Amino acid sequence: MATTSVSASALKGYAGLGSSFASGENHGLLVKSVKGQARIPKPGVRARPMMSINEGKGLFAPIVVVAKNVIGQKRFNQIRGKAIALHSQVITEFCKTIGADAKQRQGLIRLAKKNGEKLGFLA
Repeated sequence: MATTSVSASALKGYAGLGSSFASGENHGLLVKSVKGQARIPKPGVRARPMMSINEGKGLFAPIVVVAKNVIGQKRFNQIRGKAIALHSQVITEFCKTIGADAKQRQGLIRLAKKNGEKLGFLA
């Protein structure tokens, strides 16, 4: 996020804040709390809508994006959810087979998610 720095001394005499806020009895409190600078976001800067960090990246991202556009967002998310659930079940069964505990199983599921992001399955 883009920010602008404003020194506490620049607030002295600013119309609308009142003189007791920027100077006088609250001045010391203001200086201590902001340590010389306050960070104020620039107006007009909009946050991006929530998207995957790897939107459009990865080997399979183009295929995933085309599939999403062809079958629609709602149906695509249903299929993706089923695929993720099935993969988690496979990981769980694998962990039961090798005798891994729940913490190791959760670590494998997280690793699968990270790999899916890198390959573009979550685009």
